[in-house]
Amino acid sequence: GENYLNQDAIMTAFYRETIKKRNKNVSLAEAIVNIYKEPYTSGKKDNIELYKSRKNTDYSKLDTVALKLQGGPFNPLYVDLIKYPEYVFADDEINQYIFSFSPSTTINGRPVFVVNFKQSPNIEQPLYYGKLFIDSQTWALVSAIYNLNVENKTLAANLFVKKKPKDVFVYPTNAAYRIDYREKNGKWYYGYSNVQLTFKINRKKKWFNSVYSLSSEMAITDWRFNTQGEVLKGKNRLRPSIIISDEISGFSDPEFWGPYNVIEPEKSIESAINKIKRQLKRTENSSQP
Repeated sequence: GENYLNQDAIMTAFYRETIKKRNKNVSLAEAIVNIYKEPYTSGKKDNIELYKSRKNTDYSKLDTVALKLQGGPFNPLYVDLIKYPEYVFADDEINQYIFSFSPSTTINGRPVFVVNFKQSPNIEQPLYYGKLFIDSQTWALVSAIYNLNVENKTLAANLFVKKKPKDVFVYPTNAAYRIDYREKNGKWYYGYSNVQLTFKINRKKKWFNSVYSLSSEMAITDWRFNTQGEVLKGKNRLRPSIIISDEISGFSDPEFWGPYNVIEPEKSIESAINKIKRQLKRTENSSQP
């Protein structure tokens, strides 16, 4: 833990969420959020405040089954393996994994060790498989790319599906995750993460199934230490159960987004951030104590 930020911090982040049916966008949402990040040594969970948001939804493309993503920016936030190891490497599950080394590589010019992990073949419940990239000098986790084992459709579905009609079977065919840390003054901190999910929906008495893909990603654009001990008031805290596409309305602040008033999901998140750099600067200045 000593390699990571161990002070309270307030981070500004850009969040994007897309839901597609086959290749057509049915729900797009983007938001700027403030993350009240707890120290990595603390057991307290981070809090998120929605600062600006906008969406573009077309549920007419969704038949009668609307697939919605619960959790909003908490989905990529909980991919922070150092802060939330229990979601992948819970204490009672760590011995159910097999670890091995791949050849070393470099990330941003720094040599890193590559550690592979997968669940033991005798374990039935869905666990994860992927790669951990560990800085060879500091032993800090620099990046992780991993997937959930979705071979057992029923068990995998139980992990994701909260509510559905009786005549519908929904199961994941892919669940992929990525986290990247950044380094400043010898300390590593959460920088970027994404969650990519694909689901098949089968309905009784229907010949064809529907395929939906959900993408949820977040990138930190700026951060500062929370030296004043600022606390996010309860009424401003996002609930981890939030459904962003239901909560926010259209372009809730068109003046803020300015000429950049079209959500372009095919462009990278960096490209979206570059287009609103000026607005983000204003955000950061106004949030200074």
